[in-house]
Amino acid sequence: MVHILLLPTADTAGGEKEQKAMEADSKEDIESLMEDMDYIPGHFHLDLNLNCDPVGPTKLRLRDTYLKQESLRGELEAEAGYLQYAVRNLLGLLAFHLEHLDTAEEIFRSICKEDPGNLNAWANLGYVYDKLGRELDAGECVEKVSYLMGSDGGEASQEETRILAARCLAEQAYVYPYDVELDSEDDLRDRLTAALTLYNRALDYGGQLLPLEEKRSWSFKMATIYIRLDQIVKTKEDSEYSRLYHYNKGLKLLKETLESEKPQHKALAWCYVGIMLERKEEFTTVPMSIHDCGYSASDPLSCYGTAINLASEDAFTLNLLSKVFFLLGKHEMATGICNMALNVLPDPELNWQAYCTRAKINMMLYARDLQKAKHGHGGIPDRQKLTEARKDLDKVLTVRPCLRTHLEMAQVYYYMGVDALQESLLVDEGAVNSAMVSLSHALQFELGDSLPDLHVLRGRCLLLKGEEQNAADCFKRAMELERPGSTDTTALRCLLQALLNLFMQGGPDPSLATTQLELWVQKAEERYPEDIVKSELRCLYRTHTAEVTELSRALIRTGRLDLVRRLLETVVPKQLVKKRPMARSFSCT
Repeated sequence: MVHILLLPTADTAGGEKEQKAMEADSKEDIESLMEDMDYIPGHFHLDLNLNCDPVGPTKLRLRDTYLKQESLRGELEAEAGYLQYAVRNLLGLLAFHLEHLDTAEEIFRSICKEDPGNLNAWANLGYVYDKLGRELDAGECVEKVSYLMGSDGGEASQEETRILAARCLAEQAYVYPYDVELDSEDDLRDRLTAALTLYNRALDYGGQLLPLEEKRSWSFKMATIYIRLDQIVKTKEDSEYSRLYHYNKGLKLLKETLESEKPQHKALAWCYVGIMLERKEEFTTVPMSIHDCGYSASDPLSCYGTAINLASEDAFTLNLLSKVFFLLGKHEMATGICNMALNVLPDPELNWQAYCTRAKINMMLYARDLQKAKHGHGGIPDRQKLTEARKDLDKVLTVRPCLRTHLEMAQVYYYMGVDALQESLLVDEGAVNSAMVSLSHALQFELGDSLPDLHVLRGRCLLLKGEEQNAADCFKRAMELERPGSTDTTALRCLLQALLNLFMQGGPDPSLATTQLELWVQKAEERYPEDIVKSELRCLYRTHTAEVTELSRALIRTGRLDLVRRLLETVVPKQLVKKRPMARSFSCT
């Protein structure tokens, strides 16, 4: 259900029929009022998944909302001017949906105090007061919104009203890309398109009345959205023609942003121009915007160099650039920029972002090299990267302990504890124990227990320690926490291996492992597409052939043939299975 701020109604001594009649009249009045309004202040009526009932389990919605809130706090430091209120209004919306009504009230009230003309903050505050049962306070907020919109014949000038309306719409546009449950590209594209529509309406409302720098900040936001849309569209077949519009619009908006007086905007804009110039090779014909904007003789590296030079004395802007290059997979460049940021500002308390990014890069590079080594495509990965990552994360944890940092530290310790080529071999039990301690710290944070990655890593550590049943329980928990429709089968793969190990250990009741295997393969078939489950069973058979063969024998002896059939279907061609159905009941040997 989508929410709007309702005008509070006074208590009456009338009967139930009168009350319902009043509510019906009030609803009709509100709907009539909404039809006459060009825009509606506030965030609770916006067409967002966040404002509707969750698609899956409520706990998963709360987890996703919490993670959005945590990432958005970093964005707050990046915004200046009026767009900072866009971030804070969104933080208030997220706090409300996390059922932190007092925090939401405090956020909206602080915006109203600093920016008394902020329509969204007044409308949002009124909505919170309404939910808290503070009808008088909610009524005052409604009156304030009405006055600022000029709908009560107040003295607010028409020009001021248009500026406030433009900022209201721009703040609402900011929200859409941060919506939750955007699991498909189509859902994300809808939200990005909605954001662009609102930004354009904001520019129409404000026109020449808006300060030029404020308009440029909106242009930059729109440019980044067009770049994201271009990335989405290019994955589709026959996409070149439809891509051109997004590409050309994005590049032209970046050109406008380069006129900004703010070094941060200029540096980031040059960085994104470089990205766009790299993408021109993906078109059969060079997009005309490259020639229109004067970039015919420009190359991406020179743009990146210009961006870095503009930010060379600003640690915060350097951190933003390093994150962009990190996401692009340009790890060496991102590391160099992190080092520049730390030369400018080495204090972890003031520049923890640079330490975090550098640690992520080192850990990712190690994991990448480990995978290459496993497939015989490279030598032993450099474990010094893990040592450097641990040092950086140690500095962050002393000044800014958080869920994600503890989880990243646990990953570093895990890799330190396993063999550089065979991940299943324990080489440093102390490091694995340290990983378990880091995970226990992560679990102390709000909703830490709802992260599937945390339970997978915990299970892997327990598997190394020989605690197969505990490990299996962690992998089960991770599977349960995956979003509906997820195709990430990491938890399933680990669970199958843990239960197979548990079966091979024997014990007084071997049926314990086989019963769990049957149950969770069945659950996996309910959660994942059939081909994905078959692929995981095939992988289990190919990597643990002897063990799976022994398992099949045990299942056949006890007359439990369903799982045996599933295993056979993964290794026997489908047409052969149809011709020889009796073969399904035979042993795998």
